[in-house]
Amino acid sequence: MPISETKPISETDLIRFLASVHPYDSLDPEVLQALAPKFQLLSIEPCEKIYDLGQALAGLYLVHHGEVEVTDENGMAISILGPRNSFGERGLTRGGRAATSAQATAATVLLLLPRADFDALMQAEAKVARFFDRRRPEGPKQNGLTTCRAEDIMAATPVTCSAGLTCQGAAQLMRQHHISSVCITSDESLEGILTTRDLTEKLLAEGLPFSTPVSQIMTPDPLSLPPSAIGSDVLHAMMERHIGHIPVVQNGKLMGIITQTDLTRFQAVSSAELVSAIARAESAAEMAKVTAEIPRLLVQLVAGGNRHEVVTRLITDIADTVTRRLLTLAEAKLGPAPVPYLWLACGSQGRQEQTGVSDQDNCLILADEATVEHDAYFAALADFVCDGLNACGYVYCPGDMMASNPRWRQPLQVWRDYFGSWITKPVPEAQMLASVMFDLRPIGGDYALFDGLEAQGLESASDNSIFVAHMTSNALKHTPPLGLLRGFATIRSGEHRNTLDMKHNGVVPVTDLGRIYALQARIPAVNTRARLEAGAAAGAISPSGARDLMDAYDLIAQTRLEHQADLIRRGEAPDNYLAPSALSDFERSHLRDAFVVVKTMQSALGHGKSMLS
Repeated sequence: MPISETKPISETDLIRFLASVHPYDSLDPEVLQALAPKFQLLSIEPCEKIYDLGQALAGLYLVHHGEVEVTDENGMAISILGPRNSFGERGLTRGGRAATSAQATAATVLLLLPRADFDALMQAEAKVARFFDRRRPEGPKQNGLTTCRAEDIMAATPVTCSAGLTCQGAAQLMRQHHISSVCITSDESLEGILTTRDLTEKLLAEGLPFSTPVSQIMTPDPLSLPPSAIGSDVLHAMMERHIGHIPVVQNGKLMGIITQTDLTRFQAVSSAELVSAIARAESAAEMAKVTAEIPRLLVQLVAGGNRHEVVTRLITDIADTVTRRLLTLAEAKLGPAPVPYLWLACGSQGRQEQTGVSDQDNCLILADEATVEHDAYFAALADFVCDGLNACGYVYCPGDMMASNPRWRQPLQVWRDYFGSWITKPVPEAQMLASVMFDLRPIGGDYALFDGLEAQGLESASDNSIFVAHMTSNALKHTPPLGLLRGFATIRSGEHRNTLDMKHNGVVPVTDLGRIYALQARIPAVNTRARLEAGAAAGAISPSGARDLMDAYDLIAQTRLEHQADLIRRGEAPDNYLAPSALSDFERSHLRDAFVVVKTMQSALGHGKSMLS
């Protein structure tokens, strides 16, 4: 599609902008002044393609303002880029052709550094070359067997038996667990493996009695691999030896087992597959079978090297699809809605930050012509959707902040009154509710019902300094888990004793900071990282402060996701409670540094200090 040049900005403003973007902020002033005129300003319309996969790249792109979605060869979104984000460098450093596709998702202005000028800059400035060479690729590492490890694929709770068990007993175990092999162990050490093929070719074919001990027909001392083996090692071993089961062993202890089915499932699962299956489902029960694959998807995405904001965006997309499909099924059951409505999500779904642990937070906005008589319909619709979400693993909100609660199922004017009351009378409950409701995002229905409400709420809130002060105070209640002498302040008692709450003391403090910056600068974005980027662009936070905070947030959020993936690999339910002892000294040091950054930003905000210096 055509890309048009837009009205130029002054050279002074352009230099000031570039000086706020890494790595250009490391250039000498005279170098930056000479570089600035080489950038071309391009205006991109919403949904307009910037380039396609395999296309020759014109140069390096830098987002001045707006939003760009980068997709892989399968059309899957792998990055959502905002102001001060660069893209295209991966293709420029690898032959000059795009390794991804990119299009604007909003009105966007880009700065284009032509390819020849980019190449010259890379050759002349070592700092720039190091930056772009070491950056994580625009897309994730390939989500295939070359980037995952055996521990990402294996079944972590293999079925075992002793060598003295009869073959009939072993066969009954396989039938009971719907598996094709059983591992023979002694004190957790692997002695052998018995497969259905062994039973067929060695027991039945030879006419041996069913009471034959497993030890007589098992494969003793079978090939095994360590958890650190990569997926392609597993595949190659299976193909070379014509086997379909490989135990995973570490220090002599059986850790898990990988079958050909496990390899197939790992490669086949993707967010697109799940979204497609959900869109075709005819009941919540069908959808629940699909959403049960989300933990496996999370492990695959994390193992593939995807950034946390990509993982959570893809997982949230699945929840959005479930919600919209339930709305469609509800209308099919109840009939067309009597008046227009809009279903919205708040909380982590609203911010597009869902992980492997998510409850539901939602509400309904009804058109103002809705009457008391209409509530029976919308109550039934809300119950249908909320019950369906719960069946799909998005459990009921403990605080009952759901559309099934009449309080959160109201006409538009009532919602305007809600926001007005919370802003003018910021009592503790109002502060809590406002924090949740400022994360609202439309999911399904008449989106026009939200347009005015969102803009009005942001304007009223940002103009009310008392409300912002109360919201700021409320936002500082969640603090990073920092103790004395460079230690962590872990949970002291209860089920999660000696662990860090990576949600409430990890990501939530940054989420709260992002929300305050958004209120101060009237930023409509609800995603935390998008708020931080937009806050820096709007001057609500200094460029250096924004970079530090985003780096800290990235580390905290990524650590949280990796912890959840580790639990899933072990066959446990994902949670947010991380034991510091599970981290290396290096990891603990960097995580603490990230918490220090968050605490510093909280302290500055709490004392009313300007972060613009």
